[in-house]
Formats: sequence, structure tokens, C-alpha cells
Amino acid sequence: MTGIRIEKQDGVAIVWLDQPGEKVNKISMELLDEFDAAITQIQDDPQVKGAVLISGKPDNFIAGADIDRFLTMQSPGEAAALSRKGHALLNRLADSAKPVVAAINGAALGGGLEVALACSARIASDDPRTVMGLPEVKLGLLPGGGGTQRLPRLVGLQQALGIVLTGKNIYPGQAKRMGLVDHLVHPYGLLEAAKKSVLDLCEKPVKRKRRLSLGQKVFEGTSLTRGIIYKKVREMVMRQTMGNYPAPLRIIECVETGLEKGVPAGMAAEEEKFDSLVLSPQSRQLIRLFFNMTAKKKNPARDKARPVQTVGVLGAGFMGAGIASVSAVEGMKVLLKDVSLEAVGKGEKTVWDELSGKVKKRALSAFARDRIFSRISGRADFRGFETAELVVEAVFEDLKLKQEVLAQTEAAVSESCIFASNTSSLPIREIAGNARRPQQVIGMHYFSPVPRMPLLEIIETADTADWVTATAVEVGIRQGKTVIVVKDGPGFYTTRILAPLLHEALLILEEGGEIHQVDRDMKRYGFPVGPITLLDEVGIDVGAHVSGGVLGQLFVSRGMSYSDTMIRLNAAGFKGRKNKRGFYRYEKPVFKGFGRKRRKQVNTKIYEFFGGSSRKAFEPAVIQDRLALVMTNEAARSLEEGIIASPRDGDLGAVLGLGFPPFLGGPFRNMDSIGVGNVVAKLKSLEETYGPRFAPAQILVDMQKTNGRFYPE
Repeated sequence: MTGIRIEKQDGVAIVWLDQPGEKVNKISMELLDEFDAAITQIQDDPQVKGAVLISGKPDNFIAGADIDRFLTMQSPGEAAALSRKGHALLNRLADSAKPVVAAINGAALGGGLEVALACSARIASDDPRTVMGLPEVKLGLLPGGGGTQRLPRLVGLQQALGIVLTGKNIYPGQAKRMGLVDHLVHPYGLLEAAKKSVLDLCEKPVKRKRRLSLGQKVFEGTSLTRGIIYKKVREMVMRQTMGNYPAPLRIIECVETGLEKGVPAGMAAEEEKFDSLVLSPQSRQLIRLFFNMTAKKKNPARDKARPVQTVGVLGAGFMGAGIASVSAVEGMKVLLKDVSLEAVGKGEKTVWDELSGKVKKRALSAFARDRIFSRISGRADFRGFETAELVVEAVFEDLKLKQEVLAQTEAAVSESCIFASNTSSLPIREIAGNARRPQQVIGMHYFSPVPRMPLLEIIETADTADWVTATAVEVGIRQGKTVIVVKDGPGFYTTRILAPLLHEALLILEEGGEIHQVDRDMKRYGFPVGPITLLDEVGIDVGAHVSGGVLGQLFVSRGMSYSDTMIRLNAAGFKGRKNKRGFYRYEKPVFKGFGRKRRKQVNTKIYEFFGGSSRKAFEPAVIQDRLALVMTNEAARSLEEGIIASPRDGDLGAVLGLGFPPFLGGPFRNMDSIGVGNVVAKLKSLEETYGPRFAPAQILVDMQKTNGRFYPE
């Protein structure tokens, strides 16, 4: 069965891409062979003046490469051969004597955008589902089909690096403004507009001018000034990645080689570096993580889920506003309630500002923003809540308050309504302790900021009905979240495994460690922010509440000493960033030139709570092992106790919710890479030095005896 068919209209060949049995078109060796034959057919047909390349899928052009194949590649040269074949084909397309226009509707990502870049021109629909990008860097790879060569020549060096180094999505308005596409049209007029463009190009080839600002022209005009850009971008990459990700540096090398030594040299560099990255451990882990996320896009119990058209959100603070926003974006009606209309208004403004930011970036039209915002109805009472199928409570982390809110809600909603508590640590069974319908109470733990954080942790108790869990999962998937379902227990999963890491960081401070070093070494390990910075951001008061509650009791029950420093800091008025009294000082930032902020300054007064101002240096590996392994060990205990259902859920929760280094794949993938036996040996060594908090989980001890793995491959 072919994935390409050709029909002729008015002297133009319409090349339809439509892989049978697939929801999206994906680049594969088979499709490349068919595409090669199609180009030959077009070139050899004297009745064909040019061609339109268009998808037969309703919301997809080409979604990228078939990345399953990358994990099967084991030998050097395999990926290079694939890249070389893609280059040869797309060079044929780019050199075609007959114009070929890409008609883009839906996703044109990775190899899909590289195909479009090789065409004579590009026309895109203005449909909100149309999106372009080169996201390979997110998989630890680089574009292997000429993307590092053609994109900079089309949109300029700085804009191209901004796209390819971040893997960000480019929406139609942005693409038109930067010159990535030539025209925008309504989806229904896409084919006709593309045909006209082909015929116009036959009459008069396009003379494309790059839309560069004066500053871009100055900095990108010579090899010398471009050298400054390469240097600064490398420095930025190293600051952000700490050298843990090789792909961004290889991308810069390919772009630089192509612009300074010519396209053939750039293509050769792309083939070589693509090959090395496909075999890198970082890419393997990132690809596996991607597959784990993809698997979660389907609800295994969807047949049990009940429809949800109206969602109630209790609490219009930053978290509640975020929940309202992601619900409204996906078409749900939202009833946003708080204690006063003033509080509701602040929440609505948060949503409006977030949506308007997308309009400013041209990722959303003003009309679409207004339509989304119109779905949110604010109020200071429960009026209309009888229509809600799901109510999400997002009030302060106080058990008594949440129980009161639950009682008020059950009195106002229908008998079939689900009550979900957005809590990071309070046991759901206790929140539901006095509930009329405990089987319909569940936890939905969102992460802040809700519109950007990808994880949703759903917590079910022994009483939770299966249809309630299934419905909550379905809502989370609709909201664009990667959903994991965990059992009720102290801290559930994410807070439970984060707490030991944060606590260990505080113990290092008590032993004389320095705040900057703890943060720096854990960032070098691969976390996006250091644990001390995280405590300031989350709030020392929140940390004190969690550590002084059920989690503290859990760890003490194992014979572990537990520091009360967070509680004492909170009592002394240290809240973190929110009141500018934390581990760091929060005066106005001082700039060092070239837009760089000076490093945050430590609030040295806080050392009074950690034994005084005298500080000492630790070996970085000691800090990294203590913090990473105490978290990993707790993840293993969570699996052992059935809090999480699988290592996959544990890895997704740690990476997407807590920032565990993605290139390590998650705590369970990382243990497989290190070897469970080696993990146990390290934990036992730490236990001898620092005490029982490092005693290896029994599941690890048992697996060590059989050389077990968490994943089969």
C-alpha cells in the first residue's frame, strides 16, 4: 500500500501524502523511496508544470520521523546512512527545475518541516492546529534532513538558532512574520492557493528577501560578527544545560559549519553528528521518556469515564486560575468561585493575561482568546454548581478548610458530581473523612504554573469508584496533561520522593555546607533548579507544613531523625521569595552586561539556623549522591508499597513533576543504567556513613540478588 498518490489539475501535480492505517504521516525509509519516485514522475511528465505537496490527513502535514527506528540502531553509520538518503532526496526537491509548493495544514514538525524547507515555497493554513518546528533537540538529536542548513538561510541565524535549540513550536502568524512561510490562507482555500502559487512561480520565480532587523543584518553580515553569536550561544547553552546535553552544541557546530564552509560541508557535519547523537545514552533515555509520555495519551478505562462539560473550580488564586484556564482552552465551561468577587476578578485577570500573552506571540488569535475566556464564569457563591460534573478544589493546604469546602460543595452539587482536591500532601481519605459520597472524592494534584507544567497526579483512595478515577483521567488528558494515577498515602508519590531530597539538602547545610554549592552541584547533576532555590520558590511556609505533617511522621517512623529547621525558619518569618525573606536575597537584580543578571546573593542571616556563618566545601559527588539517591530510594519504596503502579509512572512523575534529569530517563531508568546492584552498594555505603535514611528499599535488595531490572530492555 502506498502512502503517496498523485493527481493532475490544471497542469499541476497534486502530491497527496496519506500513509494508510496511520493517524499522522511520518518520515520512514519506505516513504522516502516513494517520494523519490514521485519526484522523478513529476520531473519526467511534460504536462506537469509544477507540484503541490499536501497531506491527506485532516490535521497533519508530516509529524516528523518514525523515531521507533532510532532505538533499533546499534551500530555507527546506520543513522548517518538514513540522514544521507534524506539529504539526497531533499536536495533533489530543492534543485527541482519545476516549482514545488508545500501546502501545510496541521503539524509540520521535524522531518516534516525539513521537507517543506526544501520546497520552492510554503503556504500554511491559519488553523490553530497548524504548527511548525524542529523539536529534535528534545529527543537529544539534531535535525538530520538539512534543517540546520536551510532554516538559517531562510529566517536568519539568530531566529533559526532560537527555533532549533529550543525545539519550540512556531505558529502560523509567527511563521509568516519571520518568513518561514510565504502566505497564510484559510484551510479550505489551501489547495487552490498552493496551485496558484505553483503557476505564479512558473511565470516568475520568487526572489525571497530575509526579513531581518537592522541589528540582525549587522550581527549576521560577516563571519566575524557571526562568530560572536556562536560564542555567546554556546555560553548560554552551557549555562542552561551544564554540559549534560550534547545535542545543542552539535547543532551549533552544524549551523556554523554550513554558514562558514558551505552547504555540502554543513550537510556532511549534520550526517556525522546525527549519527553520534542517535547512539548517545542521553538520546536513548529521552526517546524512551517520549514513548512513556505518548502511551499516557490514551485512557485505559475510557469506557468507564463519564462526560464532563462543566467544571467548577474553588479558589481563584494562581493555581485555581491555571486549572480554569487549561479547562476552558479545551472547551469545558468553567465556574470559577472564590470568597469575594474581587478575588474572582484577580483570578480572571490571571487567565486573561496568560491568554493575551499567547496572542502577543501570535500563538493564538484574539478571537480564539475571547472565545476561551467567555467559557469562564466567575462567582462568589455556589450558584449554577448543580450543573457541574466535576469540581476541583484549590484552596490553601489546610485539612479542616478542605473538609469544610467539601461539605459546602456536596450540599450544592448534583448526586453524581465528582469532588477533586488539588493537594500536594494531605491524605485524600482524611479530606473525605466526613463526606456524604466518599467514593466520589479524589485527588487531582496539579503543578504550578498549571498551563505550562505537563504532569497531573491523580490520587485515589480505597473508596474511590473506578468511574470517578476514569473520569478524572479523561479530564486530565483533555487538559493536555500527562496523567499518572497513584494510591493515597503520605505525600502521594511526587511530594513523597521530593521531601527526602530537600531534607537532605538542609542536612548538608547543617553540616556546614554552602547554599550556592548545593544548588550548583544539583544543577550540574541535571535538575533545572537547585533544591534550596526550589524551597524559596515553593515557599518555606509550605515546606514547613509538609515536613511537619504526615511526611515527617513517616520518616521518623523508620528510625530516621528529621530536622525541624523548616518549621523554625517559618516561625521566624522566613517564607521564601513570596516575602523576600528566604535562603536568597531578593533585591532588584543587578546586570553584568550583555543582559546577564548577577548571581543571586545568599541571605547569610539564614545560616544562623544552620550552625553559624562558618561554611565548608563538600565534594560535588557527595552532594549529588546523597540527594539523588535518597530520592531514588524513596521512589523504589513507593513502587514496593504500590503507591505507583509501574516504573513508567514513577519516571514520568519524577521528570515531569519534579525536574528529575530527563536525560537520565527518571529514577527507575537511571537505576537500570547504573545497575541495581551498584545502587544498593552506594546506598549501603551512605547508610554506614549517614544513618538509616539511606537503608536500601527491600525491592532493590531483592532485585540485586537476581540482577533484576525495572524495564525489560
